[in-house]
Amino acid sequence: MFVLALTLMGMGGHGQQLPEWEPGFLDIHHINTGRGDAAFMVFPDGTTLLVDAGDMSETHPRTTSSRNAKLLPNRSKSAPEWIVDYIDQFIPKNQKRQLDYALITHYHDDHFGEMDSLRKIAPGGYQLTGIMEVGTLIPIKKLIDRGFEFPINLKDANVQSEARFSNDAYGMIPTLKEYWKFITFQSKKVGLENEALKVGHTDQIVLKNTPNIYPEFSVQNLFSNGVIWTGEDTNTHALFQAGEYPGENPLSDGIRIDYGKFNYYTGGDISGIDGLGQTDIHSLESYVAPIIGPVDVATLNHHGNRDSQNPYYVRTIRPRVWIQQNWTADHPGEEVLRRITSKTLYPGERDIFSTIMLQGTKDVIGGRLDQYKSQEGHIVVRVYNHGNNYDIYVLNDTSEEREIRTKHGPYKAR
Repeated sequence: MFVLALTLMGMGGHGQQLPEWEPGFLDIHHINTGRGDAAFMVFPDGTTLLVDAGDMSETHPRTTSSRNAKLLPNRSKSAPEWIVDYIDQFIPKNQKRQLDYALITHYHDDHFGEMDSLRKIAPGGYQLTGIMEVGTLIPIKKLIDRGFEFPINLKDANVQSEARFSNDAYGMIPTLKEYWKFITFQSKKVGLENEALKVGHTDQIVLKNTPNIYPEFSVQNLFSNGVIWTGEDTNTHALFQAGEYPGENPLSDGIRIDYGKFNYYTGGDISGIDGLGQTDIHSLESYVAPIIGPVDVATLNHHGNRDSQNPYYVRTIRPRVWIQQNWTADHPGEEVLRRITSKTLYPGERDIFSTIMLQGTKDVIGGRLDQYKSQEGHIVVRVYNHGNNYDIYVLNDTSEEREIRTKHGPYKAR
């Protein structure tokens, strides 16, 4: 299929603005702050969803080194403040200023925030970072996460005292304690509801405004905590037993958005390559690939880390478009790039977009990165005509106006 790429930057770097969302559009904005994942979505009837709100600490040498991205567009706001600023620009103008849903895929700093000595304290007595700061600045009606009870109870003091948590340099448990305070306070203040993702369900994240107009739209909950939808009704099976903790990444939440013929997948930081670099048939990627199925657009698992996108998984979901939400020179792994571009694994064209590509990655991988359609900027997927076709816009992430850099399309949904 012919795909047109237009450069839309004008004189002096002042390009055109993204045309306003209209009823019937599905907009998926992959926001680049340089501090982790955040994706703001506007469903066809104006219902809104935020997936993750990464906010890595500015006190870590890693964060401020050349290994990691800079805070974008500048340092005048925190990463969560920039996420909210972005939402305020692109939320439908006739909609109430709120997030109908927010989904936290798992409890890592680049997905939900991180405590440190620089964080401010909110009126509710909790510290501000990640989703807690986002939800303080803009009301969230329903906050969905992976829960805290399975496979281990993260509120159990004995669990919290275990070395893997008490010695965690990125402070997951201290951040979770602030997260739970935030939920308690906001539930009383604005009626925030907090639920664990209901695997197998399509009735948890739904259209809130005019669902009858868009019966071909749904959000399918695929997996959470290693509990995986079987593909039939709401039946599930579990990879992990109670008391077994494989780390946060394999416990990530994953969803598929279906809009007519169009399908979009995102699944946090699951992986599929073992420690020796081989396909792991017992990994989350291998188990979930069949129930994801072929999709039009997929985000790269684990930011494109070398432990992800195993050959079986790539061959099974075979997206037309890959989107990499990135923040470090570690991503993508060169072998990941070989897998996702391999026409041996699946035929046909595919386009790759990344929110950022750091110099260290360019120095190591070199010209193979020329296969990317874009290596920097906010990435917007806009779906039209009840899911029949879509465009991709890349917006300037160094500008507070977020003007269009390039437009790619039209793509035809499969």
